[in-house]
Amino acid sequence: MSTGTDSLALGPPGTPGSSDTEIAAPRRRGIPLVPLLLALLALLDLRVELQLLFDHLTLTSLTEAVRNHLLAVMVLIFTPSLMRRYR
Repeated sequence: MSTGTDSLALGPPGTPGSSDTEIAAPRRRGIPLVPLLLALLALLDLRVELQLLFDHLTLTSLTEAVRNHLLAVMVLIFTPSLMRRYR
C-alpha cells in the first residue's frame, strides 16, 4: 500500500499531477448551420412578400404575408432561440 497523497488522488493510479484543477476546457463548436439554413430558406420563401411589403407597407399586406407563410415567419422569429440551442 502506498501512503501519502497518491492514495487520495482522483484518477488512475500512478499518474502524476492528477487533480480536479486539470480538467480540459470544453471544445468550442463552430457556427450552428441548421438554424442559419432554416433562416435562409425562410427568407427565400418570403422574398416576394418582403419586396411587396417594402414597396407598399399596409396592415393587410402584412397580415396576408404572415397568414400565407406562417412557417417561414415562425422560423425567423425563433431563429435566435435556435442559435442559442444549437451552440
